[in-house]
Amino acid sequence: MKAATERKVIRWLHLLLSIPILGFIYGPVADIPRAAFAVRYVFMPVVILSGLWLWKGHAVRRWLVAKS
Repeated sequence: MKAATERKVIRWLHLLLSIPILGFIYGPVADIPRAAFAVRYVFMPVVILSGLWLWKGHAVRRWLVAKS
């Protein structure tokens, strides 16, 4: 996969999974136990990791290549 395509996919994943987090903060999602669990333990970690990958993924990739 090209780097540009990978970045687009990760960016869209990051944006789309942020929508339920906004619903958790501003909407009634926090009152629904299963949805609140999904936001806290699935969506939030994926959004954090995808943001970190968009920010510092090039450095991590360079570090992994140098190590092997």
